[in-house]
Amino acid sequence: MQDFFSNVSRYPRYFITFTLGVFYSVIKPLLPLFENRATAIALVGAVIAGFMCLTFTLRAMLGLA
Repeated sequence: MQDFFSNVSRYPRYFITFTLGVFYSVIKPLLPLFENRATAIALVGAVIAGFMCLTFTLRAMLGLA
């Protein structure tokens, strides 16, 4: 039984490591785009537009609007 709890206690650390790895893999290729001002503004605008689109879609699907 001790092995079971030892194994289960490793899952939060795995989840945190996995999540940080995904964020690193997504952000690393985008960092060179911030060197040019025009692409940085376009990238920030695209992220904001994507977040707003996701928010409006979920609100409409869940009937919160």
